[in-house]
Amino acid sequence: MTKKEEIIDLKSKPENITEEQLKKLQDTVNGINRAQLEIGSMEIKKHGLMHSVAELRDSIVVMQEEFKKEYGTVDINITDGAINYPENGEVNKKD
Repeated sequence: MTKKEEIIDLKSKPENITEEQLKKLQDTVNGINRAQLEIGSMEIKKHGLMHSVAELRDSIVVMQEEFKKEYGTVDINITDGAINYPENGEVNKKD
């Protein structure tokens, strides 16, 4: 059996990437970081808006309860405020 000889590479290997490559890498990483920061900001805004929508829906429920007591129906035209009573004319109004 023969012993394999080691091949020694006498060429020096680069220690750093090129300035152009470094700039491109930094710009790419910075772009990712900015995008992630913006997504976080949007999620915070979204969370706040979701709470606002929930509160507004609760307000609608309260108004519907008031309309039901006062007019016997919650079927209200939101454009002109007209009350749409049931076809049979019967209203579940408690006096």
